[in-house]
Amino acid sequence: MSLLRDDALSTAFDHAARTYDRLTAANPGYHAHLRRSARRLGLPAGGAGLRLLDLGCGTGASTAALLRVAPRAEIVAADASRGMLDQAEAKPWPPNVTFVHAPAEGLREAGVDGPFDAVLAAYLLRNVSDPDAVLTSVRTLLAPGGRLAVHEYTLSGRPLDRVVWSAVCRGVVLPAGRALGDGDLYRHLLRSVVDFDTADACAERVRRAGFTYVRVLPMPGWQTGIVHTVLAAAPVGRARLAHSGAESVR
Repeated sequence: MSLLRDDALSTAFDHAARTYDRLTAANPGYHAHLRRSARRLGLPAGGAGLRLLDLGCGTGASTAALLRVAPRAEIVAADASRGMLDQAEAKPWPPNVTFVHAPAEGLREAGVDGPFDAVLAAYLLRNVSDPDAVLTSVRTLLAPGGRLAVHEYTLSGRPLDRVVWSAVCRGVVLPAGRALGDGDLYRHLLRSVVDFDTADACAERVRRAGFTYVRVLPMPGWQTGIVHTVLAAAPVGRARLAHSGAESVR
């Protein structure tokens, strides 16, 4: 099958939204890994005085991860799928969390504007039609020295990791997705990861978009070599670099 894009992908997520949390709960490490990527942003003082963007928030798992590490920050969470957002908004949230229905390519049109002090983009880039344009847009939304964490299925490039990913998808994820009536979405998941960047290629993509201090960090457990955090910072002037906090993402 061809990859799902734009409205077709949003529609598939809308359909899967009610059962999505059930499947992710069965994924060992899913929520812990999101929290790890959020911690890797190195946000100080529980996020006090900071403004954060959760880009591609889905049903709110990544939002909860940000909230866990930065409970005092203002958090704006955006997603293109109305169904996924409905599931997120139905959960209890403090008043410093706001949800916005917007695709990653159309944030400003939906009233989402910077500056943000940090952005978490979880399981997003391989799902957009033009990841380079999205990264460039994210960079313009960040304050100078603002931090980016791309949390993504980005294979290491080792043949074993590709084999493990394909085996888990074909043996576990696809049968579960078909049983729930969402086979197209989870076939997309399998192919989108295999067709997307390796971890190093994703880091290079982030560099090309104008980010600095780019670093790739793996996850522990069975997803080592499969899920990575790509950390980066928006550029700053030379005089401000020592005070930007960008060094902490190296």
